[in-house]
Amino acid sequence: MRIILTTLLLSFLSFYLLGQNSTRVENLRCEYLENPLGVDSPNPRFTWMLSDPESGASQQAYQILVSTDSAKVAQGTGDVWDSGKRNSDAILTQFAGKDLKPFTKYFWLVSVWNQKNEKESSAVASFETGMMGKHNWKGSWISDYKDINEKAAPYFRKEFETEKKIKSARAYMVAAGLFELYLNGEKVGNHRLDPMYTRFDRRNLYVTFDVTAQLKSGRNAIGVLLGNGWYNHQSMGVWDFHNAPWRNRPAFCLDLRITYEDGTVETIVSERDWKTSTGGVVFNSIYTAEHFDARKEKQGWNTPGFDDSKWQGVKYRPTPSQNIVSQLLHPIRNVEEIVPQQMTKINDTTYLYDLGRNIAGVSQISVRGKEGTIIKLKHTERLSVDGRADASNIDVYYRGDKVTDPFQTDIFILSGKGEEQFMPKFNYKGFRYVEVTCSHPIDLKKDNLKGYFMHSDVPQAGSIEASNPLINKLWWATNNSYLSNFIGYPTDCPQREKNGWTGDAHFAIETGLYNYDGITIYEKWLADHRDEQQPNGVLPDIIPTGGWGYGTDNGVDWTSTIAIIPWNIYMYYGDSKLLADCYDNIKRYVNYIDSRSPDGLTSWGRGDWVPVKSQSTKELMSSIYYYVDTKILADAAKLFGKQDDYTRYSTLAQKIKQSINKKYLNRETGTYANGTQTEQSMPLMWDVVPADMRQLVADNLAKKVEENGFHLDVGVHGAKALLFALSENGHAETAYKVAVQDKYPSWGWWIVNGATTLLENWDLEAPRDISDNHMMFGAVGGWFYRGLGGIYPDENHPGFKNVILKPNFISSLENIKVSHKSPYGEIISAWQHKGKAILYSVTLPANSVADFYVPSGYSIQKASEAASGKKVNLTVNENGIYKLQAGSYVIELR
Repeated sequence: MRIILTTLLLSFLSFYLLGQNSTRVENLRCEYLENPLGVDSPNPRFTWMLSDPESGASQQAYQILVSTDSAKVAQGTGDVWDSGKRNSDAILTQFAGKDLKPFTKYFWLVSVWNQKNEKESSAVASFETGMMGKHNWKGSWISDYKDINEKAAPYFRKEFETEKKIKSARAYMVAAGLFELYLNGEKVGNHRLDPMYTRFDRRNLYVTFDVTAQLKSGRNAIGVLLGNGWYNHQSMGVWDFHNAPWRNRPAFCLDLRITYEDGTVETIVSERDWKTSTGGVVFNSIYTAEHFDARKEKQGWNTPGFDDSKWQGVKYRPTPSQNIVSQLLHPIRNVEEIVPQQMTKINDTTYLYDLGRNIAGVSQISVRGKEGTIIKLKHTERLSVDGRADASNIDVYYRGDKVTDPFQTDIFILSGKGEEQFMPKFNYKGFRYVEVTCSHPIDLKKDNLKGYFMHSDVPQAGSIEASNPLINKLWWATNNSYLSNFIGYPTDCPQREKNGWTGDAHFAIETGLYNYDGITIYEKWLADHRDEQQPNGVLPDIIPTGGWGYGTDNGVDWTSTIAIIPWNIYMYYGDSKLLADCYDNIKRYVNYIDSRSPDGLTSWGRGDWVPVKSQSTKELMSSIYYYVDTKILADAAKLFGKQDDYTRYSTLAQKIKQSINKKYLNRETGTYANGTQTEQSMPLMWDVVPADMRQLVADNLAKKVEENGFHLDVGVHGAKALLFALSENGHAETAYKVAVQDKYPSWGWWIVNGATTLLENWDLEAPRDISDNHMMFGAVGGWFYRGLGGIYPDENHPGFKNVILKPNFISSLENIKVSHKSPYGEIISAWQHKGKAILYSVTLPANSVADFYVPSGYSIQKASEAASGKKVNLTVNENGIYKLQAGSYVIELR
């Protein structure tokens, strides 16, 4: 039996063995995090899942209890909030109890009544509030006396006594720049690159750590090491970060809040009684690399009893901004350790390591050598013809000193004291190869170096298994690129720029949300948008920015992120908070475009970036995004009950659509503008085409693609729209042929040429725009879920409360299994050919339903429950749409 059905049957069997009374309430999250610390919101959001394998399982009512006493909650008492029994199937709600207090741990549970009116309660979960306002900070902002040109990183330390028995301890840490926090010689937490990058003069993020286990009775020592990050950008690049208005020497503020068993509280704070010095980190740049001189590292600097008599005093620094808020998101971590696939010894002082795949992250080297030996670790994506590491495709925008600060090249100077280890603390890179060069001969083996894939540690939410290996490889490569460019905010590439290019992010938003639970990162990044927006509504096309990006081309085809991403979050999570938070910003944005586009058309934008060959009309593309943004604004106004805005912007959206079609649609031929793949596909995907012309426009697009040998002839906008436009308008077979094409130009062409991430250019020999880890062509990863698996959110019931199922049974694809973990649970859409029949296997999570659209040319022969084989009579409406209840089914079609 094929692997897909085997997997499904095992899953269904496990459900069956659970028995009839197997309702569970699980996956409790507060602000989309598990038992979070540092919650600042006075009304945090609660979410949960109902797990129940029974067909038609649903939630009829729920009750939430919140207390500061876990025992009370477990026993059924919510003295902070008792929502009461609410007759609702909602799995998302906001806290509405007594005022939350700062620095307080709260316990909560959810009870649910299922379709049989049986009550089931979850395990007890928790959340802990943080500062809840800048007035609760006790520490001061401090730094050393060095200026922005000082290369060496500042080290800080303080000792203190604890004499009473400790109940709990929390460290609240905020920095302008980056930090690593230590207690008694041990690093606190496993995060990397804290805090996340923001516009530092408008918003700063603090991080909360549970440090109870790291404190000890008696003498303790705190150590803080600061990095430059994006705050003090010392490596020159074309993006002007060295001229950022906030730029300064890194600084920090710390409150270490200790609660003793007797109920008293003591707070150890950053103050002028701290001491500072420098050490082994002699240079660090988030953009280029890190330099570490082990001879200068002061052993034990962050432990009690260290002699700091030669260290200097610190000074106060102004608070960078008046907006200090909790960093409540999935942190960056070293998520995956990667062992090199190959090591080549070039000579006694030069070694080349190949990880076998392209990643974002760092390398770690372990080595022995004589004191003063200089080791350089050059990280690249490519090799030159002589087999050496080649950075020429990624250092093109670097304007710094390539001798003293070589691009993506860490420098490690040995102390000569036994085996030494180095991994940068305040930098990450994009690379596959590491070339190690030494000033003196050193004997290195394959296991002396390893790589770490670093990214925001967001949970996996989707999977693809297909009989065509190219699909699996392309999906994997797309995810590698997505994660490589998810570093607290979505970026374009992890090496050459590390910029939050707006367009790259919204081109790939479906790919991201099908595959990963990334809402916390997107909510943070849209707050960056709100920080960056000009009073007139204009946004830069890289966010955050030190000032670059407010040029002439930062138009709607890129900066539509302000509307498209909040709308997609609403669609995929059923949560309208981000859309509400950005509503006024979207409105200002649309109003600005309207003020300069009285005829409903705009050419404000960058156009179809990096096309294969055909150039498409910028005004058409930009005007389509103008329509999309205005339509989203109108729909949001309707959702939030803003009737006047709904009337105004729905009318404006219609005007824009009519203007586009009047100027660019040839109704006789069904052609937009010059009829390029991009010009035909964008109006289709974004629903600009008049209903009576839709099929003709789609047929013309399919014909255009077929004439091109099922190859792409698009840039970024066409790559976003093409597959969706085809598969959603009767040409799924054509879309599939394009998606799995393995000759130039195509996504598959990259894969068959060894790519493990997505590239920036269709042409492997292109002279520019040649990053090997880019996300701007990444929409294909989302298309697999829609174009093949057919899993769609329903605009009228968002968050996959009602799942739209529109699979396409591709004749040349034997089978595929597509799964997505929605807010309600896992959705599985799997099909396979069996002779002349199709076996379609569907799993819908409890508390959700689906509309199944039978593909044209097929009819249902029979349907049964997957676990029992019991026949199911499916309900069908007058439009031929079948309604599926929660459960697992096998449907045979012919």
